[in-house]
Amino acid sequence: MNPTRREFLQASGVLLVLSGSAAAAWDALAAGQPEAAPGYDMFAHWWGMTIDIETCIGCGNCVRACKEENDVLRDPRYSRTWVERYRVSPRDMEHPTVDSPDGGYAGFPERYAGDGEAKVFFVPKLCNHCTASPCVQVCPVGATFDSPDGVVLVDREYCLGCRYCVQACPYGCRFIDPRTHTVDKCTLCYHRITKGLTTACVETCPTGARQLGDLKDPRDPIHAFLRERQVHVLKPQMATHAKVYYGGLDGSVR
Repeated sequence: MNPTRREFLQASGVLLVLSGSAAAAWDALAAGQPEAAPGYDMFAHWWGMTIDIETCIGCGNCVRACKEENDVLRDPRYSRTWVERYRVSPRDMEHPTVDSPDGGYAGFPERYAGDGEAKVFFVPKLCNHCTASPCVQVCPVGATFDSPDGVVLVDREYCLGCRYCVQACPYGCRFIDPRTHTVDKCTLCYHRITKGLTTACVETCPTGARQLGDLKDPRDPIHAFLRERQVHVLKPQMATHAKVYYGGLDGSVR
């Protein structure tokens, strides 16, 4: 048997004796509603993420951690986050060479040794948790929705698997899980951040290239990143108001 995380938590909870707020928090987690746990106010946060291109080393830790944490299939066709390697030649800056073996799961084999002429860098990608999300707009049943704290989520109990949102997403970050026939994507590890933790990809990044940020918290380092760095978002022409902010992003990135 392969019980779901919810079933595991419900079964495990029988063995625990909790009281007060701890019991209420456990009940919310077991029910698949971590946002209902005491101590978390959805209206007090507005989540985003920063990615520093200059410090990403393409190790693949983020991809592996995401799949493990969120029970994503090992198959590279199904990824909540992945990493691409760009090689930009000064002779043809409009047409970079891009590769992403296995989504960057195992890192990147050496390919451009001794190529001092070209610029080579890594670009992690994931759901951009847009403020004006095309996926939310096209979902016919409201299964894809915006949470009050700025995270785009999917209710699998309502999802029809119609693929409208998959086609509408300009970042290619959604897929249909063949086990459930419903859509899946990055949730910013919502089950973690609502308990005061950071995302799995941020936690395992050895260089700190990824950082989760609360845009409603004036003390959060994300504000310094946005203020002091040259920041870009992917495909700004789409006017999605993406909340994944890249520092040091080359103009050749698609």
